Amino acid sequence: MIIGIDVGGTKASALLVDAGSAAVVDRNRASSTGDGPALVAALASLVATLRDRSPEPVEAVGLGIAGLTDRSGTLTWSPNLPGAVGHPVGPALEQTVGLPVTVGNDATAATLAEARFGAGRGCDDLALVTLGTGIGGGFVLGGHLQQGAHGFSGEPGHMVVDAGGPVHLSGLRGPWEHYASGTALGRLGREAAMAGVFDLGVALAGSPDAVTGFHVVEAMTAGDPQAAAVFDRWCTEVARGVANLIVLLDLSRVVLGGGLAEVGEPLRDGVATALADLLPGADARPPVEVVLAQLGADAGALGAALLASDPA
Repeated sequence: MIIGIDVGGTKASALLVDAGSAAVVDRNRASSTGDGPALVAALASLVATLRDRSPEPVEAVGLGIAGLTDRSGTLTWSPNLPGAVGHPVGPALEQTVGLPVTVGNDATAATLAEARFGAGRGCDDLALVTLGTGIGGGFVLGGHLQQGAHGFSGEPGHMVVDAGGPVHLSGLRGPWEHYASGTALGRLGREAAMAGVFDLGVALAGSPDAVTGFHVVEAMTAGDPQAAAVFDRWCTEVARGVANLIVLLDLSRVVLGGGLAEVGEPLRDGVATALADLLPGADARPPVEVVLAQLGADAGALGAALLASDPA
């Protein structure tokens, strides 16, 4: 038995996983807010609860954390968990629970899970792009998960796509995340509402400045053409970054995950359609598959368990 934990900016979701079959045996969650010691205490409580419930001894713990963690298990940078930056989360948790702890990036962990058991099966060269509050990602190249020289691989949301763009919370101007995240979809919806071209969004939200990405999706699902126009603009921005990844890595498949993947086929089709016009040499390349992630919210924790079961 392995415990995998997906550590986000506000909550940590834990799975008890049978390492042999990757079957989820149990689950639990807790808040992940606070400083480093508070985070470790919350994670230790999750581990203790799932150990008590486990039908067999737990052998290891894997953490997928939203941010950069070095190979020692220290969180070195995270806009989502600023209070824990600089804290040796992995070693501290290992000392507390008395089990081996493997630490990686949350989206990289999710990539491993999708590659082995989800939408990436049968593909040796793929990227997972997670679309939520921000943009995360991970890469499998030549059949191997890429973690980089320091374990920092898989942060495509911070690629700059407009050097003259506004300053993002990362400190950069114009990163992809500013234009193509779920947060960006909400901003596009508010801009359309304030310009008087998203009437249903205003009706749903109560005022133009209250429009969010959820209202855009709800209105689009109801068949509203103004919402569809907003969503198409956003899909184009998603495809712009995806095209950069394909040009750089020569991918054969791109998996779209994160909370926005719940939109389903309109997302997949919107990105695939826009990609055809944004990818240099598209007519001369073999087709690149754009598919939806299959493992949902469990991907990060399941991938963290897989990292812990085979840390090499």
